[in-house]
Amino acid sequence: MNQSAAGKRASAWAAWAAMLAISDLPEIILVRLGTGLPAWMTGAKVAFLAAFAAATLAIRALHRLRPYALALFTLFLALGLTGVLRSTAWFQGHFNYQGVPYFTGFAAVMVLDVLVALAVLAVLWFMRRDRRAFFLAKGDPGAPIAPIRWLGIGTGESWGKFTWIFAGIASLAVAVPTFLVAAPTASMLLRALPMLPAALLFAAVNAFTEEAYFRCSLISTLHEVIGRGQTLGLILVFFGLSHWLYGSPNGIVGFAMTGFLSWIMARSMLETRGMLSAWTIHFFPDVVVFFSYALAFVK
Repeated sequence: MNQSAAGKRASAWAAWAAMLAISDLPEIILVRLGTGLPAWMTGAKVAFLAAFAAATLAIRALHRLRPYALALFTLFLALGLTGVLRSTAWFQGHFNYQGVPYFTGFAAVMVLDVLVALAVLAVLWFMRRDRRAFFLAKGDPGAPIAPIRWLGIGTGESWGKFTWIFAGIASLAVAVPTFLVAAPTASMLLRALPMLPAALLFAAVNAFTEEAYFRCSLISTLHEVIGRGQTLGLILVFFGLSHWLYGSPNGIVGFAMTGFLSWIMARSMLETRGMLSAWTIHFFPDVVVFFSYALAFVK
């Protein structure tokens, strides 16, 4: 094995280990064991990422993972700080009290999520100085899609067609179980309908922020270091685990659905060289999710 191959393998192992350590996997294990989630978990992950970033400076074999480590550190530091703000009496009293309006409650959370995304994007800009280098661009929605034989996608197909196919399938995959569980009546649908514009707004913002800090950050800092296949697999697992406990749906179904969707969206970013296709695929199922929250609000 030559040195470059050995270095690539070492980087891949380190990237995967770091991702699993700061993903929702520790929380999933604790929940399965029946223990409570410690309040210091996020702080421990930030500390781990600070140590990981230091290791990428000190260990020659990990030097090329410095941007990855810095992006993850920024993400979790920002999530931790906004989490502290969300737990304050001021935030709870203004935006999370009993009977808080649908728009007020979710808009406050969206503002914090935008701040997290902006922090990550700022760090990526600092490292790359070109937004296209971290996929903050429209890209070419009509770019050819690399064949995915097991999905029946051969040569000659484009993202211009399959963006809409994947968005439609993802929306149906979320809508069917969601609405079977919610079982909305005609009266509920009519009462929730005025909230649809807000659901569309929240879906648009959520799709952008998650594409920014789950995919723009990881793809731009990893795919040239550990390779396309390893990067896509890592993103699949990371995003899937983030929906295991709190997704809609959650559990293994949520992991499989969102992980696969994340894999598709990451491919679209790499192949279109932008985030529009990924955002579109993400947006439509999110509309279903946020409208289901509106249904729950009026139930």
